[in-house]
Amino acid sequence: MENRDDTIIRFSVSLQQNLLDELDNRIIKNGYSSRSELVRDMIRERLVEDSWSKDEMLPEMENGLTVAVLVIIYDHHQRELNQKIIDIQHESHISILCTTHVHLNQNNCLETIILRGRPSQIMHLHLEIGGLKGVKFSKLTKASSFKQNS
Repeated sequence: MENRDDTIIRFSVSLQQNLLDELDNRIIKNGYSSRSELVRDMIRERLVEDSWSKDEMLPEMENGLTVAVLVIIYDHHQRELNQKIIDIQHESHISILCTTHVHLNQNNCLETIILRGRPSQIMHLHLEIGGLKGVKFSKLTKASSFKQNS
C-alpha cells in the first residue's frame, strides 16, 4: 500500500512570463533537472524559514527541535577567543552535535558547528558567537528534520 506522503500530486500554476523566465533561469543556473525540483526546493526552504521565524516546529520535527550549521571564521590570535567560543557552547541549552576546525592560514581559523535545539536558542548562540571580538564572519544555515520523502 502506498503511503500518502509518497504520492506525487500534479497541479497547475499560472505565472507571468517574466516570472516563468526567471524560474527557468534559476533551473539552468543551479543545475536543476526540472521546474518541479526547483519549486519543491523553494517550498521546503520557505517552510523552514517560516518555522524558524515563529519558533514553532513543523510536525515532522522531533521533540520540537531543529538543526542548523553555524560557520565562523575568526582570528585565532585574538586573546581568549577560543575559550569564549567554547564557553558559549557549553553554557547553551542546545546540543552541539559536531564541530570541525580548519586552519585557513597563519591568522584565521574556520569552524563549522552543527547544532540541534529550539530555533530561538540556536539564534541566540549564533548572535553571541558572531558578536565576539575577533570573529570575522558568522553565518547560520537553518535546516529542518525533513520526512524521508520530503
